Amino acid sequence: MPLRFTLRQLEYFVAAGKAGSIAAASQRINVSSPSISTAIAQLEAQFGIQLFVRQHAQGLALTPGGRRFFHEAKLLLDAAEALHDLAGDIADQARGPINVGCFVTLAPLVMTALRRDFELSHPEARVGQVEGSQEELLDMLRRAEIDLAITYDLELPREVIFEPLARLPPCVMLAPGHRFAGRAGVSLEELAGEPMVLLDLPLSREYFLSLFQTAGLRPRIAERTRDLAVLRSLVASGYGYALINVRARNSMASDGSPLELLRLEGDFRPMTIGLATMRADRITRIVAAFQAHCRERISAAGIPGMAEL
Repeated sequence: MPLRFTLRQLEYFVAAGKAGSIAAASQRINVSSPSISTAIAQLEAQFGIQLFVRQHAQGLALTPGGRRFFHEAKLLLDAAEALHDLAGDIADQARGPINVGCFVTLAPLVMTALRRDFELSHPEARVGQVEGSQEELLDMLRRAEIDLAITYDLELPREVIFEPLARLPPCVMLAPGHRFAGRAGVSLEELAGEPMVLLDLPLSREYFLSLFQTAGLRPRIAERTRDLAVLRSLVASGYGYALINVRARNSMASDGSPLELLRLEGDFRPMTIGLATMRADRITRIVAAFQAHCRERISAAGIPGMAEL
């Protein structure tokens, strides 16, 4: 009996099953909602079964039969992906899709350069990228939505393997008009009484605050933001200093206002940038190739998009 369904239809169905709604699946795989709806309807018509219960308020819910179908469809897609790996082994090439997550503050500096160079050296690779906080990246790894994450050594669970690549010590960002501007470095004791702009991301926030706690100090937090670009603008406008680990080569805020970076004096635990994968995952050829690419580009000698302090 000839097959009357496609792997693409299965891919759209599995995406909808994972996301729990057509709209969320559309955003996740960058395919229009009508295309996903049509694929699901075609599968239901072909096999004569109902795969989802449509719930207007809560999106989609798999039927009991749909859950069994979802499991087998995912196995089939995994097997098809394994054929890509086998073809790569035979041709001695890394090919096929890879989904990479990147910590949100690292992504604008690091991810684009890494991706472009990798795609140029591996023309049959298809790199998808997504940005998120540490918690979001770990959740995406658990749900197999990404193959690996470029992130920090923050609160990593036991099921995650982390390969360290480079250490990023904390440094101080401030406006040229700040009273500490022009110095080579400044101590945490000197900063404690100054207004601070806090990067208010989960785990990052705790890391920066722990520096003060370890030193027996309490920061004077004047502003909070989850967005690095907003943080740079607030600092440039004189709302306070900020502690950061990423060091952009561009020493200006988004509006063109200048910024300065100073060394934070003292012995403080740096953040470590590296690669996170799930312990139980099989490392495919394409993932192994991307890991090797990251090891070549990210090291103590330099990090793409970052300046030396």
